[in-house]
This record gives sequence, C-alpha cells and structure tokens, in this order.
Amino acid sequence: MTVHQRDWQSFVTPGKDGAVHMDLAVDGITCAACMGDIERGLKRLPGIRTARVNLTSQRLAVDWVEDQTGADEIVAELSRLGYTAHPFDPASQKDRQDRTGKELLRCLAVAGFAGMNIMLLSVSVWSGNATGIDTETRDFFHWLSALIALPTVAYAGRPFFKSAFKALASGRLNMDVPIMIGVVLAVALSVVQTVQHQHHAYFESAVMLLFFLLVGRYLDHNMRGRTRSFAENIAALKAEVAARILPGGDVREVPLSRIATGDLVLVSAGERVPVDGVVETGTSEIDQSLVTGESGLVPVECGQRVYAGTLNGSGALQVRVEAASGATLLDEVNRLLEAASQAKSKYVRIADRAARLYAPLVHGAAGLTFLGWLLAGMEWQPALVIAISVLIITCPCALGLAVPAVQVVASGQLFRRGVLLNSGDAIERLADIDTILFDKTGTLTLAEPELCGPFDANDHLVALAGRLALASRHPLSTALVRATHAIIPLPEVKEVPGAGLETLVEGDRLRLGSPQFCGARAQQVEDALKKVPGASLLAIRLGDGPVRLLPFRQSLRPDARAVIDHLKAAGYALEIVSGDTEPAVAGCAEALGIADWQAGMKPARKIARLESLQQTGRKVLMVGDGLNDAPALAGAHVSLSPVSAVHLSQAAADAVFLGDRLQPVADALRLSKRARAAIEQNLWISTLYNLIAVPVAVAGFVTPLMAAVAMSASSLAVTANALKLRWGEKVQG
Repeated sequence: MTVHQRDWQSFVTPGKDGAVHMDLAVDGITCAACMGDIERGLKRLPGIRTARVNLTSQRLAVDWVEDQTGADEIVAELSRLGYTAHPFDPASQKDRQDRTGKELLRCLAVAGFAGMNIMLLSVSVWSGNATGIDTETRDFFHWLSALIALPTVAYAGRPFFKSAFKALASGRLNMDVPIMIGVVLAVALSVVQTVQHQHHAYFESAVMLLFFLLVGRYLDHNMRGRTRSFAENIAALKAEVAARILPGGDVREVPLSRIATGDLVLVSAGERVPVDGVVETGTSEIDQSLVTGESGLVPVECGQRVYAGTLNGSGALQVRVEAASGATLLDEVNRLLEAASQAKSKYVRIADRAARLYAPLVHGAAGLTFLGWLLAGMEWQPALVIAISVLIITCPCALGLAVPAVQVVASGQLFRRGVLLNSGDAIERLADIDTILFDKTGTLTLAEPELCGPFDANDHLVALAGRLALASRHPLSTALVRATHAIIPLPEVKEVPGAGLETLVEGDRLRLGSPQFCGARAQQVEDALKKVPGASLLAIRLGDGPVRLLPFRQSLRPDARAVIDHLKAAGYALEIVSGDTEPAVAGCAEALGIADWQAGMKPARKIARLESLQQTGRKVLMVGDGLNDAPALAGAHVSLSPVSAVHLSQAAADAVFLGDRLQPVADALRLSKRARAAIEQNLWISTLYNLIAVPVAVAGFVTPLMAAVAMSASSLAVTANALKLRWGEKVQG
C-alpha cells in the first residue's frame, strides 16, 4: 500500500531578508502554555528566525533560513512536541474550528445531563447516611453513579485527555495534565470506596469538574471564534478574479494574480471592486464602509479613487489599476490583522511564564499535601481526597485566560472602531499616554485637497479647466475634476512636465497648471495667498485673457474639532508638529483650538521635540502619515497612522486607523485604558483566588466538587470581566 506523503516544501513562500515563510494550522493548541511550548521548541531548530502562534486561529507562522532547516523538519518537530500540523487554509481551518466547537458542545451536554443525574443519586446517599440508609442500598446508588460516570468521563473528558496525553508523550506538562489526573484520581478513588462499601464516593465531583471546565472552554472557543470572524469577513471581501478590458475593447475574466498596474478592469453593478484604482469612465455608488467606516453609499465618477473589497452599486465602472493583488488597501488591512494577532504583549509574556511554571507547582503542591497528611496520621484515602481537591482547585486555567481573554475582546472592539493593531503591546502603551503630537497634513486634515468655495456651474472657464484636468493625475487636477464633476475630456491635450497642461479651445490656447506656467504676476499670487493662507494655487488662462487662480486646501477631518475638544477635556496635552508652512499650520491650530504648534519641521526636529518631551517623563503618542513622520512614529512611546499613510509610516506605526474621521484615535485611547484595567483586574483575580483557595484546600476544607466549582468559577470570572469591554462598548455605541 502506498503511504501518502505531503510535500511540505511546496507550501513555503519567500519571506523577508532572504528568509522563507510557512503558515501552518496546528491542532491541539488549547492555552497560552501550548503557544510557548511550540514557539520555544521550534526556535531550538537551526535557522529559525521567528515562530509565532495565533491562539485565536491556531495558526503558526514560521520564518527561517532555508539552507539550515527544512519544512519537513519543522513539521516533524511539531509532531515530536505532540501537535499535528496541516497547511493553513482559512476555509478548512474554519471547518476544523466549527467541528471543535460542536464536539465541545456535545461533551458539555453529556457531562451536564450525567452530572445532574449523579447529583440526584448523591443527594439520596447523603440524606440516607443521615437517616441510616442500609449498606446494600447505598452501594447500589454508588454503583449506579459509577455506571453513569465512567462512560461520561471517558466521552466528555476527551478534549482534556487527548491534550494531556500528547503533552506527556512529548515530555512536557500543560494545563490539561492536572485536570486529567484530578478526574482520573477522583473516579478511581470513588470506585475503590464503592468496592470497600465506604459512605462517600466522588463520582459527581469528577463529572461536574468536567462540566464546569467544558463550559469555560466552550465560552473561550466561542469568544475567539467571534474575533476570528472579523479577519474571515475581511478576507471574504477579496475577489479572486477580475474582468480585464483588452486594448480592442473585449472583456476577459482572468485570475487576480494576472492583473498588473495600469490595466483597465470592468466592475459591473453589484460586484466587489477587485483592485485599488481610479475610475476612468462610468458613474455609480460605492459602499466604502471598509475604508471610511460610514455605512452609506458614496457617489463615484471619473477621476475618483476606489478600493479593493468595496461594493459597487448600480452603475458599471471602468477602473485603471493602481494597486493589484497583494498591494491593495485590503491586503494591507489583512497584513495588519495578522501582525496584531500574532504579536505578544508584556502581560501575555508574564502570564505565559507564570502558566508554564504553574503546572509543576500544581503537581508539587498536591503531592506535598498528600504526604503531609499521611505524616500527620491521616489514612491514605481521605489524604488523597484532599490532594485531589488541591490538584483541581489550583489548576491555572484562570491565569492562562486572564490576558488573552481581554486581548481577544479588546482587539475585536478596536477593529469595530476602525483601529488595526500592528504591535502586541500597543494596548498597554496607549494606556500610558499623557501627550499627543499630531502631524497636520493627511492626519488632522484629509489627504486629498479640495477647492476652496463652491463651484458655480455657470463658470464656463472653470468647467473647461475641469475637463482639461481629466488628462492629469496630479492631486490638484484630481481635486478640480471632483469639484467640477467633469466627465468629457478635451482633445489633443499636451502635458508640459512640471508645469501643467494645455490644449486649443476654438483656436485659443487653454492652460492649466502652476501660476508661473499660466503667466500670473507675483503680486497676484501673493494677494491670493493672503486671502486663503496655506492654500495651493492652480492657475487657468484662456488665450490672452486674465489668469484665474483657484485656491485648494486640505480640509479638516469632519470630526477633528470635536475629537480634539474631547482629548483636551480628558487631560491630554496636545501639539501640532508639521512640515507645512506657518500660515497653513497656524490656521489649522486656530480652527482646532490647539495652542501649541510648530511649522516647517523636518524629521530631525520632530525627533528632537519628541525626545525633549520624553526626557521630562512624558509618554507621547505620535499621530502622523507622511514619509517625514516615520522616524517620529518609530521613536514615540506609541504611534498611530491613518490608513491613507505611506507604507513606511504604517510599518513604523503601532496601529493604523481607518476612515476619514479622527474618532478612532480617541476610541483607541479610551479602549486601551479599559483593557489594561481589565488585564490587571484579571491578574489580581487569579492571584487572590489562589492565595485564598490553596490554603483552604490544603487544610482539608474543600471537597473535589467544591474545588471543581471554585476553579471553574475563577475561569468564568476572568472571562466575564473581559467581556465587560464588549458590553460597555455596546452601551456606548
């Protein structure tokens, strides 16, 4: 018989800096300790640069030097650690996760039903012991409980037993090992006590322990699934094919990978836009909620930009491709989601280390308790009952959930508010902030310029200029096209590089471009700039007629003033640090009510200002989008960048916010404070629980059933505390 061998090398893709990359779906990851085991285990292989596990999607991303380690060796090491690897495919991974959820739910139902029946039998025995039940009847109830408990434990305990056996087979401990030992010991001791005709048995403790643990694990699985669906919904927006318009006018559907920059594609009504590009012909309405955060349809026409993943409305559009597969805004959002989900924060690393140390401590505490009571003269059976209670009550499930539960909920809420994390500890650092430095252009203002003042449809000269502007992709020309709603281009347009455009209209030369190109006088330019400080001027001239100067300026984000007022009221110190001219920055600062501002700042001066604030103990948030902001973004305590920013700035920023509004900045600060408070509360809950529960259990005041309830209650407490972030946002939202 032929053995099926998978060619793992075929799943390897080129990575960064000469390395290679592979994504794997890994079965058997149940807690933060599993993540640490995998990452540390793989990093022992030669050439491994990074190994990151996403607990939410159970996705492993590995980067390594190919000539030092092979893909087969990585998969073999995972197998040695007790984990099964599959090629990562979002669709199959979703099916696998759904199957896991259904299995947990079935196990939970079986454990709950069996637990209720055994509890009824136990109550009968307890009341019978008090009133003098005969031995035969008591033993009958115990054996009946055993008949229900043994198959129930074998079935409902599978999620924990499989994980524990894999861990032990690979020579390590995880959080499921003490659970398995506690359950098996409780059942075994109960069988022994039943055989010996003892008054007590603990079948109900074993079954109810599994029930409460399954409740916690199912809730955790469900919560992670909700967050995982954000990324799945984004990925589902990506088209696989595009309708390319050939030079002869024919339309051919081709794979998205065959579309290149400069191609012309057709987007029919009701289809998703497959690429980032500029509309060449056609008018329609686009659902741009992915980009702007607004759910309403936005009219689009010739000259306007559209993005991959957005939904076309009623009209057909021809779009000139500016960014194709792998380089679109949608791809950038996906990369940011992956980077955030795989990154680790300081609190996660602390909880990982604590959970890793906890497993041997749990077993040690239970063993010492058993020996201690034996030395104190107690019989082995009651001493073992106390040891089982200690083993169960000290299981570090709450500690393992304390931080990931909050991060899962917080990252989901941030995503809903239009903030994509690019760093694992961004939430913690955002919570520290007391000072915010804003760039102006593209950050406090929108990236695209707009014509100052309304366009008069009867203004023939400006309307002609709008039609001439269709021949250029210069930002001011594009803004003029938007303002005039020009559709029909003028013929025989000539472009003068660095100056402007010209053509003949009824025998007269029409020029559009810089004031110098159109022959504007210096005094005329100076007067225009006095009227609109900080504006960019576009000149128009028809024949020997007068020069018209059109002022363009980037408008403030629609909610900028409200957000700035909110941030000031919240106690943040605000400054504008911009490379723009002094009049432009002064006007923006005055409009927003920001007293501290500086203009004409080069990257070195921004860094110097940042460092001077940091030397005084300030925790600075830098919000910027330009190439000149990248050094300051990287040097700040934490940084945010709008999604319209250049790629270098996005790479330097700790988080990116979507849309035309500034509100995500305020939301990120508010949510980060709430998330950090929830993390600290969860760590305190876990610590205080053990400080109280362990001594009480060691002293013998806790039965295995009470231990199961207490341990599960602690896990549910930290999960509920994390979910308060979601409930609070629903109230505010």
